[in-house]
Amino acid sequence: MVDLHDSVAVSPGCSRYGQGSGSSNNAKKTSKKTRSRRGKRGRRRRNKKNRNNKTPPPFLPPEAEEGNIEYKTAEMIFIFQAAKQLKLVNPTQYRFEHLATQLKWRLQEGRGEAVYQIGVEDNGLLVGLTEADMKASLKTLKRMAEKVGADITLLREREVDYDLDRNTRKIAEVLVRKVPDDQQFLDLRVAVLGNVDSGKSTLLGVLTQGELDNGRGRARLNLFRHLHEIQTGRTSSISFEILGFNSKGEVVNYSESRTAEEICESSSKMITFIDLAGHHKYLKTTIFGLTSYCPDFAMLVVSANTGIAGTTKEHLGLAMALKVPIFIVVSKVDLCSRGTVDRTVRQLERVLKQPGCNKVPMLVSNPDDAVTAAQQFTQSTCITPIFTLSSVTGESLDLLKVFLNILPPLSNNKEQEELMQQLTEFQVDEIYSVPDVGTVVGGTLYSGVCREGERLVVGPTDEGRFLRLKVGSIQRNRSACRVLRAGQAATLALGNFDRSLLRKGMVMVSPKMNPTICCQFEAAIVLLFHAKTFRRGSQVTVHVGNVRQTATVECLHGKDELRTGERAVVRFRFIKHPEYLRLGAKLLFREGVTKGIGHVTCLLPPSQNYDQNQDQNHDQNLQEY
Repeated sequence: MVDLHDSVAVSPGCSRYGQGSGSSNNAKKTSKKTRSRRGKRGRRRRNKKNRNNKTPPPFLPPEAEEGNIEYKTAEMIFIFQAAKQLKLVNPTQYRFEHLATQLKWRLQEGRGEAVYQIGVEDNGLLVGLTEADMKASLKTLKRMAEKVGADITLLREREVDYDLDRNTRKIAEVLVRKVPDDQQFLDLRVAVLGNVDSGKSTLLGVLTQGELDNGRGRARLNLFRHLHEIQTGRTSSISFEILGFNSKGEVVNYSESRTAEEICESSSKMITFIDLAGHHKYLKTTIFGLTSYCPDFAMLVVSANTGIAGTTKEHLGLAMALKVPIFIVVSKVDLCSRGTVDRTVRQLERVLKQPGCNKVPMLVSNPDDAVTAAQQFTQSTCITPIFTLSSVTGESLDLLKVFLNILPPLSNNKEQEELMQQLTEFQVDEIYSVPDVGTVVGGTLYSGVCREGERLVVGPTDEGRFLRLKVGSIQRNRSACRVLRAGQAATLALGNFDRSLLRKGMVMVSPKMNPTICCQFEAAIVLLFHAKTFRRGSQVTVHVGNVRQTATVECLHGKDELRTGERAVVRFRFIKHPEYLRLGAKLLFREGVTKGIGHVTCLLPPSQNYDQNQDQNHDQNLQEY
């Protein structure tokens, strides 16, 4: 006879009565086993529920030595007394100077911004402080900020249930931002994408003008540059709008009759919106804005009542191909029911989770979500925040402002300094003729430092030459500026320089650079889509930075033709004039429905003759790509 004790598992903690072979004992065992399993399942559900309700988690990621995030416990303003207890006292002068120096370092790493997590150990453990300790910590942090010329803004406070004592303990997130001086504000560029009539220009008008829309597009009128844009209500050109935040995190815009110069003077952080066209016939203008103006982020605007339509998916794909971090704004929620808004959000979530995107959508519904989204957005390329708002009622508009206020730059101070040490290189994106000023060019300084009166060379011309010129004056965001640093966008006055000698796609570089130009170049590409096959002799429009020109496919190394999804190293030849390119630059080409991406691997100077049969490192380039 088989012993029931051997054949039935007994749950831990259950009584081992009735291990005989009788039927009553068997029934008791089965009953106890069932109750035990039910009890375990109940405890598991309760534990899981408790874990889900416990906020915040007991740990944050360990503090990094570099970066603009600093963890601080009570040690920031406490010292150990003889009794080995932490007591609140004012820090010594030596300790205070050390803390102020540490804050200055964090501000430099964050290019003028730093986030302090108070009540958190360096290893990420959430210790928390009592109410009195937290007030004293914030007071000391404010003194430190004043010491280095900055202001503090309390982002959020959260309670920590750590079971150490019965006193309520809190942690706090504090934003420290430098007070602006000599126009050295933090400048972030945000490209605005989305289908036609999705509300892009209206949203920008509400953000930058400080007034809600009337439901008929009044807020967007100040953004349009041409008469036909006002008549049709559709953007066909690239326009720029600015939104500032001062050192205390308050919005600075055109309300209260401010001018652009006053906004720049009052702001510690500037968001420059690049308003791009949504209609498909202006796609080349949209691509030029994404490739030439080097946006830090992209904001995809989707109308709640139409959902994903028109060029929405195409714009999303362009931003992802160029590796521009993207967040989504669902507009016009006042026009439809809550169910329609939820359906649009679910539609977006399905698209973002598809294998081609592999994004993690994060719906922002309160200020705490906005703070979390801003911090995780730049730390992980997978996070995609989603906002639902209205430009007419102002619903959830403040959540977007909180997000933009906290959004940190992608590059740190070290990378910025390295770019500034290089020779000057300015991309020419726009050309104007201004009365009493002369020729003016607009663009972005890719590297180096540019000053008033500096002598540069501009080119290449149609003959492949570079011409000398002198920079007269500089303006950033419509206000005068003496020094332009790497990564900043500006307009440069060139005086009486002949405008007919300039074109979009040129560069202004230091004469010491000895710039090289090319009529042919090679690139490792992947063909995203083609109706048939991509082969030698095909003509496509190539976008590389601010360069936009038609090019012919000279040869495909190792292959006769390409189909959708295939990769190859391809040699292109510009059909009109030579261009200045950089090795490793991102490349995007298109022609009708044909689209592909890649990067430049080799530059072929015009004077060099090439053997069409030579293959130099083509297999290696393709494998690396």
